[in-house]
Amino acid sequence: MIQQYLNRNGNSSVKSYEIGPDFIKIWFNNMSWYLYNYVRPGKFHVEQMKELANQGYGLCSYIGRIVKKNYFRKGV
Repeated sequence: MIQQYLNRNGNSSVKSYEIGPDFIKIWFNNMSWYLYNYVRPGKFHVEQMKELANQGYGLCSYIGRIVKKNYFRKGV
């Protein structure tokens, strides 16, 4: 189920996300989406991103600083 990102900091470009057992799919304000899974960028980072998504804080920053372009698939 797609969840609205709470954006507690107020300046994130993350709009919404969907969490599955081994993935997180993230939609950004420009309507592009990125799929991150246990293959890329790996289980550790996906689980970190799930936590940040549920907290509504720090997800975009984590992607920009740590994960960068290490996604499994992207689309519009």
